[in-house]
Amino acid sequence: MDFQLALDRPEADFTEIADDEAPIDIGARVRSLRHERKWTLTQTAKFTGLSLSALSKIERNELSPTLSSLSKIAKGFGIEVVNLLSDNERPFAVGRRSLNRHAHGLQVATTTCQNTWLAADLKHKRMLPMKSRVVAKHPDEYSEWPSHAGELFVYVLSGCLVIHSQLYAPLRLEPGDSLYYDARAGHKWTSEGVDEAVVLWVYVD
Repeated sequence: MDFQLALDRPEADFTEIADDEAPIDIGARVRSLRHERKWTLTQTAKFTGLSLSALSKIERNELSPTLSSLSKIAKGFGIEVVNLLSDNERPFAVGRRSLNRHAHGLQVATTTCQNTWLAADLKHKRMLPMKSRVVAKHPDEYSEWPSHAGELFVYVLSGCLVIHSQLYAPLRLEPGDSLYYDARAGHKWTSEGVDEAVVLWVYVD
């Protein structure tokens, strides 16, 4: 994914995503893309690298896909993760920007996090920025150890975030703390205390 910023060019138009935009139905989106290509679940499993059972559950919204699973699905369909999460096709332009006002963004909820994808209207990005409210309170709330073939930066805005890793002891991050790490190792995020942790994070493949 190529991200190009041309400071010496005229400012391009941008689109704000309304804060009342309904959360996308991931299952319906995956099923729609599969039907467009006339793929069976078995073929889709082969192209994405996910198990037939996992894909079936994702389509029925019985399983909330992790970023790792979303990345595999997007790669299998030959699209970007941000386009997997939105059926709005916007033209690509060199010299562009995306503005997200407070509470704006593409809302995608999982069982462990309430995610807001930022700059979702921009295609061909090198990084995926996101704001998340971590609702998980215990590592057992995850069905697997999420891992991604890339690097991740996380900054805690409020609350207390605990990062559990398959390689390291649990790490507590307070507001203002940040962490940059290789996301290939399994990791889980949980909130500690009464309030849920709110974090800003950026993923780079």
